[in-house]
Amino acid sequence: MASDARYTAAYDKVRVLLDKHQVKHGLLKGTKDIWCRDYMPIQKSDVEYVQFRYEPSYLADDLALQTDPTATLELNKIKAVCSNINLDGGNLVRWQDRVIVTDRFFLENPEYTNKSQLIDELEKLLGAEVIVIPQIKSDMTGHADGLVRFYDRNSLIDNCLEAEYGYWKNGIRKMLKNYSLDYINLPFLDYNVKGFPESAVGCYVNYMEVGNLIIAPVFEVEGNRDEEVVNLLSEIFSDRIVETVNINEVAKHGGC
Repeated sequence: MASDARYTAAYDKVRVLLDKHQVKHGLLKGTKDIWCRDYMPIQKSDVEYVQFRYEPSYLADDLALQTDPTATLELNKIKAVCSNINLDGGNLVRWQDRVIVTDRFFLENPEYTNKSQLIDELEKLLGAEVIVIPQIKSDMTGHADGLVRFYDRNSLIDNCLEAEYGYWKNGIRKMLKNYSLDYINLPFLDYNVKGFPESAVGCYVNYMEVGNLIIAPVFEVEGNRDEEVVNLLSEIFSDRIVETVNINEVAKHGGC
């Protein structure tokens, strides 16, 4: 990201905020694209990591963008328990003993004809309960990370539920009831960027959370909900520091 001219400005803005709040950061070696959340290991505890197989179907014809996690772990001296389960980190939203994945998880692992077996294996690897939600069918990645976030063990933050597709809204309501979860609505903006069909401009739920710091994306486009979202996040995370960054250089490519 730092060396790609398309993202240098975004990198510099995030770096300034991290430095301001004394958050340690660095650059990863041996990567092929900027979406490190997808191919890097999942943190299980302070010192434990699980590395999943990274062979997403949406990159089957774009292997030049498919990072090899094994090589990246070695180059960056990261130790992790490796699993043959095919799972993008972007499709795993985590609380301490709970994780959420979309049902794209099953499609990416067709060798598991028994879905319960696949879920059981994932639960054992992560030491966490697995909650499955519907994917957004029009989303190329089928990820969960642009849809829901944990606020705490029993509460989720997500895009405004009433504005979502009917099938997804019904699936989420069923999940909320089954797991006794509360729901905090976060506004989102349906904004099209010409030439970028996978744009995430307007997806406020894809904020960054590290330690005591929340970095909220703002988009500063016509019809934006920037001020409303920042005020709401400041209220939700009243014990945290909430900063903002215009991340459009990255967001138009599909994430924040």
